[in-house]
Amino acid sequence: EVHLVVTAADTAALDAFEQEVAARLPDHLYGHDDQTLEAVVGTALAQRGLTLAVAESCTGGLVAHRITNVPGASEYLLAGVVSYSNAAKTLLLGVPTDLLARHGAVSAEVAVAMAAGARRAAGASVAVSTTGIAGPTGATPTKPVGLVYVGVADADGAHARRYQFARDREGNKALVAQAVLSQIWRWVRARGG
Repeated sequence: EVHLVVTAADTAALDAFEQEVAARLPDHLYGHDDQTLEAVVGTALAQRGLTLAVAESCTGGLVAHRITNVPGASEYLLAGVVSYSNAAKTLLLGVPTDLLARHGAVSAEVAVAMAAGARRAAGASVAVSTTGIAGPTGATPTKPVGLVYVGVADADGAHARRYQFARDREGNKALVAQAVLSQIWRWVRARGG
């Protein structure tokens, strides 16, 4: 049996260390203790009167699920679309069929079009999208399992970020959802948050 004794000096040293880490890595820390990224994102959006739309393919609704796990999410989440097929991407989000044919569903161009389409359809301040290959099937020589694009669209335009994860299907989806929430958090912070 092991007994751990934590003194006031230990607690003070830990608090000082936490403050030092926070001061050195402010862009990488979103909270402390049991704060979740989705709760921090939700609070930031709500406090600023900003709204969000989500367009998901490879995550199949996981991002919206995490966001709606936070009480009060209806204050800032306007819409979530799972557009798994190319036809749904075109029908629901307005992704041009020629764009899909030229670049494929798993591409930066389609991620941008999905995010822009979701933002336009919902009238949100910002929209995010996911498209990728969660695995274990669906890979090609140029598009491996774990390849994901996350799109972000706002009033200033849209862009996509490429990620390459190396987990199983469930692990890849979880990492993508975390990356999306991180993108939203960084977007809000860039606006004075």
